[in-house]
Amino acid sequence: MIPRPSILEAFFTSTLLVALAEIGDKTQLLSFVLAAKLRQPYPIMAGIFVATLLNHALAASVGAWLASLISPQFLNWIVGLSFIGCGLWALKPDALEGNLRFFSAGAFVTTLIAFFLAEMGDKTQLATVALAARYDALTTVVLGTTLGMMLANAPAVWMGKVLADRINMTMMRWIAAASFLLLGIWSLAGEVPSY
Repeated sequence: MIPRPSILEAFFTSTLLVALAEIGDKTQLLSFVLAAKLRQPYPIMAGIFVATLLNHALAASVGAWLASLISPQFLNWIVGLSFIGCGLWALKPDALEGNLRFFSAGAFVTTLIAFFLAEMGDKTQLATVALAARYDALTTVVLGTTLGMMLANAPAVWMGKVLADRINMTMMRWIAAASFLLLGIWSLAGEVPSY
């Protein structure tokens, strides 16, 4: 029997998976655009942080709620297949769609609204749902996924195009995909911990 995952495992897995998944994601592209247009890194970073925290708290709450409704065996299958789906999704390059509207309320509010909305239905949001369902550690998962988003987006805001030109996005997508696929296979193959 697999022992119950630790809080540290939940935190570090959440951080790593989301940081890798965010590389080249539409919300990271949004970070580049916001930084280039608004040129106010501190309010942009604060907006990304608050938007991610709110969005991922909602996503993790859904994951925890689903975990309370579904049998552990069935939940393992759902979570495992969700991770595999995120792994396959990670291989597809993202692009920003539509016109980005800049609000007159300032860089923080513009970033908060744009980032929160762009994250809806995104692979990192869906990964947060699956991670919260998997680990039964809502706060830890939210903190980990938020840190992962900040680790991936801070360089985009601060170094923008210079960094984008140096990162091999194809390789990063493959690493993210492999990480999700491995976690999905592990979830499907492992025994359900008894709580």
